[in-house]
Amino acid sequence: MLGGIGIQELLIVLLIILILFGAKRLPELAKGLGKSVKEFKKGMKDLEDEIKKPEEKDNNKNKKDLAG
Repeated sequence: MLGGIGIQELLIVLLIILILFGAKRLPELAKGLGKSVKEFKKGMKDLEDEIKKPEEKDNNKNKKDLAG
């Protein structure tokens, strides 16, 4: 299933997390994790855009040189 993790193992891990952090704290942890993943994806997209931007300038310059 999930890289060798079955349903039983997943339930045991979730139960241990519930015992360690408590039911009130779990939504806060999930929310924080979600925000972290969102920020990471945004940073990766920004980095990709930054890398592609100079390539587009070079391509446009080459097209103008060939046309003119």
